[in-house]
Amino acid sequence: MRYYEVEPREVYRRVVAEGWSQWNEVFEGGGGFGDFPNRGFLEGVLPGLGGAVLEYGCGTGPAACFMAGRGFRVDAVDLIPEAVELARGFAAELGVQVQFWVQDVCRWPAVVEKQYEVIVDSYCLQNIVLDEDRSALFRGVRDRMLPGGRYLISTALYDVDRVYGDDFRYDAVTGICYRGELPYRRHLTPSALRAELSGAGFEVLSFGGNNLACARA
Repeated sequence: MRYYEVEPREVYRRVVAEGWSQWNEVFEGGGGFGDFPNRGFLEGVLPGLGGAVLEYGCGTGPAACFMAGRGFRVDAVDLIPEAVELARGFAAELGVQVQFWVQDVCRWPAVVEKQYEVIVDSYCLQNIVLDEDRSALFRGVRDRMLPGGRYLISTALYDVDRVYGDDFRYDAVTGICYRGELPYRRHLTPSALRAELSGAGFEVLSFGGNNLACARA
C-alpha cells in the first residue's frame, strides 16, 4: 500500500460504517452530500466554461454530481473502490449521469483515451506528497487537457497558524508534513505552489484562498 492510500482507506471504511455521505463529515461533521468544500469555488468559476470534465480525487462524488447537474459531461475517478461505489449510488439517487471509475492518478494509463475542457482537483493534490508522484499527476493532467482547457485546483496550503500534533512533523524546506515516518500532506506556500505549477507546464490564471484556475502554458 502506498503512503497516499493509507488514510483514504481508513476514512472511507468509516464513511461506510457510519452511513455518512462524504469525506468532509469525518473531519468536520455536519453538512451533507451537497455541502462539499470546493462548492463555492466551482459555483464561481464554472459559468462560462463548458464541455467535458474530469474530476480526480472525487471521493463519493458530491462535486461530480454537482457539475453533472449543471449540464457538464463528467468523468470522475478516485483511488478507493468503496468511495467510487458510493459515488455511483449517489449519482443514481440524484438522477445525474457521471462515469465513475477507480484510478491511481500517480499511475495514469500510458494511452490517453480522452481529453477534457476542464479538469478538477477536489483537495487531492495535498495528499500527493513526493516529487515524483506530483510530477506524474501533473503529466497526466496535461496529457488529458484540451488546448484552451482549464485546470481547477482546490488544495490546502501552508498556514502559519496550523498546529501539527505530536505525531506529525512539518519540513518547512519541502512543505512536507510527515505522520510518523510516512509522508502525509504537502502544504506549500502560495509562491512555492505557483512555481511548481509553472515548472509542470501550467499558467496560473487566478489564485484566491485555497483555489486556483490554471491553463496549459
